[in-house]
Amino acid sequence: MNLFSYFRTEIVAATDKVIPGHDHSKITAEPPREAAHGDVATNAAMVLSKPAGMKPRDLAEKLAEELRRHPAVTGVEVAGPGFINLRLADSFWVERLMDVLRAGVAYGDSTQGGGKRVNVEYVSANPTGPMHIGHARGAVTGDALASLLAKAGYAVTREYYVNDAGAQVDVLARSVHLRYREALGEAIGEIPEGLYPGDYLKPAGAELARVHGPKWKDAPEVEWLATFRADATFAMMNMIKSDLKALGVRHDCFTSELGLHNDGKVNAALDLLASKGLVYQGVLEPPKGKLPDDWEPRPQILFKATEFGDDVDRPLKKSDGSWTYFASDIAYHLDKFQRGFAAMIDVWGADHGGYVKRMQAAVKAVSGGEGDLDVKLCQMVNLLKGGQPYKMSKRAGTFVTLADLVEAVGKDVVRFIMLTRKNDAHLDFDLDKVLEQSRDNPVFYVQYAHARCHSVMRHASEIWPDWTGIVERPDAAVLARLTDPAELALIKHLAGWPRLVETAAEAHEPHRVAFYLYELAAAFHGLWNKGKDEARLRFLIEDDREVSLARLALLRAVVVVIASGLAVFGVEPMEEMR
Repeated sequence: MNLFSYFRTEIVAATDKVIPGHDHSKITAEPPREAAHGDVATNAAMVLSKPAGMKPRDLAEKLAEELRRHPAVTGVEVAGPGFINLRLADSFWVERLMDVLRAGVAYGDSTQGGGKRVNVEYVSANPTGPMHIGHARGAVTGDALASLLAKAGYAVTREYYVNDAGAQVDVLARSVHLRYREALGEAIGEIPEGLYPGDYLKPAGAELARVHGPKWKDAPEVEWLATFRADATFAMMNMIKSDLKALGVRHDCFTSELGLHNDGKVNAALDLLASKGLVYQGVLEPPKGKLPDDWEPRPQILFKATEFGDDVDRPLKKSDGSWTYFASDIAYHLDKFQRGFAAMIDVWGADHGGYVKRMQAAVKAVSGGEGDLDVKLCQMVNLLKGGQPYKMSKRAGTFVTLADLVEAVGKDVVRFIMLTRKNDAHLDFDLDKVLEQSRDNPVFYVQYAHARCHSVMRHASEIWPDWTGIVERPDAAVLARLTDPAELALIKHLAGWPRLVETAAEAHEPHRVAFYLYELAAAFHGLWNKGKDEARLRFLIEDDREVSLARLALLRAVVVVIASGLAVFGVEPMEEMR
């Protein structure tokens, strides 16, 4: 259970007894800023004092008197202008430890989402080559966010939007045609500027040469372009899917931009906007600052984005009469809404920051205000080695491929490190640091805590072969032997996992899980070190079976919660470190 949600309910009940009939929506129950202040803090007296016609501290004292009657509360203090801090009985924390052991890795699962459908779109890299290290961050962020939302009770669909209708696919087709000619024996020399230079296109060219022979070698572009577009896109998407599989990232569906055009959905979306009076022909103001050489005022078909919070209205057609990318994206998000996803989350690269407002405006417009789009922008990843910028290979031409990175350090390391910073903060990925066995390496530090627990449990099996069955059916009397402040602090941290799941899911911030796991590992390692200094605090004391069983139960709970958190990240917990 989320113990803070539980106590919020209890606090609301207490306020109804003291001052019935008031709005409780702003009452909170959360951990105090400092552990020394207690276990649960509430603002109830602060937010209800004005409607109750009382001074905050006076109301707080009345509420405190009522809350002292709660069987789990051992102390109530009024602090500052009227905050109330609660201290909870050790027996309450023992019960939370039993919750962990009973639930197993399902501990922290929540019904918060109520089965609400959420579409999480992530990666959506252009199908023009292999994924690079920047794509990896968005891929992991989206995948972990989807898992976090599912754990919090949402019905999640993971989606990849294939940008296969733009000019970049024509460039891909021309680049593959060059490699096709190369595979047929032609000396192609230097790759012309404007084409994709990477060697990764050679297999696609060779396959086209095998299938078609010299049929398209000297044919005019207009005859082979469509075929090469389709075949090259197919080959690149297979490469991308292979990269994603290596990273442990999965999607439930792939939606084609070209398919939206072919199915008439782009035209239909713009017709919908027009029917709402949200499309008009007008002339945009010139860009601020120095004007581009090719800028000229001209009539354009515009979307009234400013009516929905955007800075300017946005063009829907290019000068050549074709739809803009924005028009396609409007159709795509309308399609998601029509598939039943009022809640949408898009994970984009930081270079799309200027695109957020217009897309959110479009979602509001096409959904009649019912749709909600949250965009998570992922900042750049700097690849380092020993603190210095590092380039791993030139296979892709100009960037570090995801496949190279996964091969170098493993998928679990890549996934965890990508989540150790908030998505909108720059991230340094140091190849030496991420393999270092130290506290400064969060992957190692968390995995080491999990492995250390298993090491103790293996040793326990040699002493008491029956211990696992006893711990699986925890006895409150046995667990009550956990009385040291460091033991209770560790239990309290474990008991915070359900709240962390719910708050991180609500904020769409999976990086909070990494911070939580690191702090949990620190609490465990701290208790381990105390046992080295004080024999009475060792996890296994052969002549005190009961206290050993209690501590083994605590270790089992640590293992459960670390495994539960790593599952959100798609990372395998390790039972041994070598």
